[in-house]
Amino acid sequence: MRLLTISGSLRAQSSNGELLRAIARLGMPEIDVEIYDGLSSLPHFNPDLDQEGMALPAPVQALRQSIADANGLLISSPEYAHGVPGSLKNELDWLVSGPEMVYKPIGLLNPSPRSAHAQASLAETLRTMSTTLVDGACISLPISGRGLDADGILANDELRARLEQVLHAMRTAAGLRSPLVQHE
Repeated sequence: MRLLTISGSLRAQSSNGELLRAIARLGMPEIDVEIYDGLSSLPHFNPDLDQEGMALPAPVQALRQSIADANGLLISSPEYAHGVPGSLKNELDWLVSGPEMVYKPIGLLNPSPRSAHAQASLAETLRTMSTTLVDGACISLPISGRGLDADGILANDELRARLEQVLHAMRTAAGLRSPLVQHE
């Protein structure tokens, strides 16, 4: 199984990024975790550049291919002014017109349980895009403000167990997908 992770934060050492690095380090052999690092390179979404028959900007082509190749996505996002960061929303806007996200199993990780507005907004956007939100992989974890890096997250037995549950839920959701909606 191939799992693509996306951090909604552009900060190098954000709790969102550390959470996704922890997921990647869990070392489950049947799950290949890729951390997407192209969020800052995406151009501003412009529908005039996303028309049938047009060549998409290279970073958008790479993003769409990475998502098409993945069996599922995990997204971890901060909350800015009760909303989703503009860079993450921009990325989602580039994906609206393509088939890559349709019925794709998605987990939402929230490293700050106090930040519920962005999580709810992100879930609504993804439902509108016809994705499949995986109940057992949409969780909040008390990580922000604790100074934990990926190793610190994994050293905490409770946090590690919850992340293992997320991966199990994603593996189960990806296994239940109909071959008719999978992309080559």
